Amino acid sequence: MIRFSRILLFALITTSGAASGCKVGPAFIPPQSSVPPAFMHTGDESFGGPSAISAAKSVDADWWKLLGDPTLDTLIQRAAAGNLDVKLAASRLREARAQRGVIAADAYPQLDVNASGSRSRQSENTFQSFPGANVGEAHNLFQAGFDANWELDFFGRVSRNVEAATADIQSAEENRRDVLVTLVSEVARNYVELRGFQQRLDIARRNIQLQQETLDIAASRLKAGLTNDLDVAQAESSLSQARSTVPPLDRSVQAAIHRLGVLLGQQPTALAAELSQVAAIPGVPPEVPVGLPSELLRRRPDIRRAERDLAASTARIGVATADLYPRFSLTGSFGFAADKVPTLPDASSRFWSFGPAMKWPVLDWGRIRANIKVQDARAEQSLLTYEKAILTSFEDVENALTSYTREQSRRRTLAESVASNQRAFDLASEQYRSGIIDFQRVLDTQRTLFLSQDALSDSDRAVSSNLVAIYKALGGGWEAFAPIADTVPMSRPGPSSHFQSGRESN
Repeated sequence: MIRFSRILLFALITTSGAASGCKVGPAFIPPQSSVPPAFMHTGDESFGGPSAISAAKSVDADWWKLLGDPTLDTLIQRAAAGNLDVKLAASRLREARAQRGVIAADAYPQLDVNASGSRSRQSENTFQSFPGANVGEAHNLFQAGFDANWELDFFGRVSRNVEAATADIQSAEENRRDVLVTLVSEVARNYVELRGFQQRLDIARRNIQLQQETLDIAASRLKAGLTNDLDVAQAESSLSQARSTVPPLDRSVQAAIHRLGVLLGQQPTALAAELSQVAAIPGVPPEVPVGLPSELLRRRPDIRRAERDLAASTARIGVATADLYPRFSLTGSFGFAADKVPTLPDASSRFWSFGPAMKWPVLDWGRIRANIKVQDARAEQSLLTYEKAILTSFEDVENALTSYTREQSRRRTLAESVASNQRAFDLASEQYRSGIIDFQRVLDTQRTLFLSQDALSDSDRAVSSNLVAIYKALGGGWEAFAPIADTVPMSRPGPSSHFQSGRESN
């Protein structure tokens, strides 16, 4: 046994260098794409002043703190810890790591220990294949030993497979980061929506109170004989209409609370008591750092994931190509065989074998070459997906920046409108009490004031929501959370003009 072990060890050492030889198939080179020097829509003075967008600073890892709302900060941290989509992405990452372990095991010698025992009898009515056999008598056979096998990876089939599995791990990690980016933005957006609906609901209730006061004035003037029933009827109609705006807004408030509860991995009503208290809409900072377009390729997880998927697809071309070449392996076995258990450990019961083996498919009717074409097509699809992800990311950023800057301009106009409508309503109310104008003018200015206040509140919400959309488009936020251990480092694409691919075939 010692002699056999030495022979096997010597064979493993002398062939290990050859086994890690050349790799067939294309060698992956990170794709390089041209990017603009700066984002185009970073503000326009014709839309209300200088831009608040800063390309000189990179995106903050915890960008949501720019909104200055401690409650939002807490909700995001709780969501990152409890959200089910994040846990699902983490589980898929662990699966990818375990799968790589399954694939990487093929690079090492395989050893199986086996033992068996049997009792058999030859038929007396058949030809005797073995002269001297005791036909018609039963005999025993006991065996124990091990079998060894090692595929020598001359053409890189196993190493390419490990390369693909490694890229799958990195893709799973980027998928988890992408889920975190989406989660953070969804929590922030729904929180902003909640505070926006609460503000609009508060405005609606103040409008109801104002309408009630107007009705009381009309009723008092009717008693004094200074007006007629028409003014009272119009005031009652306006009050009822104002009250009808409350239920839809309250429904939206509850829906936002329920959505936040689910995003945190809790029951929909779990945050009702915590978030029912009315609070201000989170404000936006005076300066919004967005960085340069070239940074987007290194930051957005969906682009990074697409690049890793392309790496995996490229490696699998090599796996398929290796099937064109023969597979070499070393096989060996050692054990004991005897017809009686007590004699099984004896030296005379030993048996062993060792030698190389080769397998080469020479007639497969085009199956291997067809599989190579399949993998080529999948790699091409991965490249197109990567290029599409880049274009979509720039579109998302430009749209978000445009919406943000234009909504700020709209908000300034609405603020001016609210101030003007407030003055108009105050004047109309005073003139109505003095009998200068009719009641319809009061109702008109009151309705216009409410609509402009509601629109301004909605614009406040839209500005903050658009800021959230900017950072979601920029792919920010995942850096603030600790990665899962044992992440495999990935190569990163850089700005250039074209995708390159080469082949290794040493």
